[in-house]
Amino acid sequence: MSDLFPPFEPERLEPKRARFKSIPFRLIAPNLVTLLALCLGLTAMRLVVEGKLETATICILIAAALDGIDGRLARMLKGTSRFGAELDSLSDFVNFGVATGYVLWIFVLHDLKSFGWIIVLTLACAMALRLARFNVMIDDPNRPDWQKNFFVGMPAPAGAITAMLPVYLQAIGVPVQEYGAPFVGLYILFIAFLTISRIPCYAGKTLGARIPRDMVLPIFVAVVVVAGLLFAYTFEVLTLVVVAYLALIPLSVARYRKLEREHAASATLPEETPESAA
Repeated sequence: MSDLFPPFEPERLEPKRARFKSIPFRLIAPNLVTLLALCLGLTAMRLVVEGKLETATICILIAAALDGIDGRLARMLKGTSRFGAELDSLSDFVNFGVATGYVLWIFVLHDLKSFGWIIVLTLACAMALRLARFNVMIDDPNRPDWQKNFFVGMPAPAGAITAMLPVYLQAIGVPVQEYGAPFVGLYILFIAFLTISRIPCYAGKTLGARIPRDMVLPIFVAVVVVAGLLFAYTFEVLTLVVVAYLALIPLSVARYRKLEREHAASATLPEETPESAA
């Protein structure tokens, strides 16, 4: 009988720790920041429909600031992942392509009828193409280190911030909404061109990596002053920032060309051998 009916043995269950591995919070934190930025971009679309244009604009600006934080946070916490990179790109497309274009459509571009909607589509598609190219270039192993200090074309967050310049001007009293729809349309097309162009824009990734000791306190004071001005004169400061950023692009191009020539010259120099040195 024992051969026909062997003794019952309960199935051994795998420990929960083996089946459900815990994930370090450092891997989740950057993605939470990205999702927060995505929520702000989507909320901006709702706010502009409700007539809260300035609040919608601030939501997009905060989303752009968070976009600059999540990547640095991931690198600082050593929590970078392919999942986070893809989520960041999708969030950037929604925030800076779809939401920004929709806010501008409700603001003034709807006055241009179908042509205004074509401009919105152009901006959104340009942002998508720019982000796709950025993702491809990240994995390029042959890219020199000095080129990593430059973006190829205007980055998506900067494109959104500069594209919102007509809103800033309207907020400080310039009657853009009443008379400037054609000029706004041409300006948005110009920004869309900058995002998909090959024009190098300084990235500033190494900015602040090492700070001289005697500059720490002046930097603290400067940050306080800038923050105070930004809170007190938000749209005036944003207007100056955008104008200064656009004016610095030619300087960025000149710096890039100079480094490119130096790199090409160093690559063509023959290596010194012991025989030639003697």
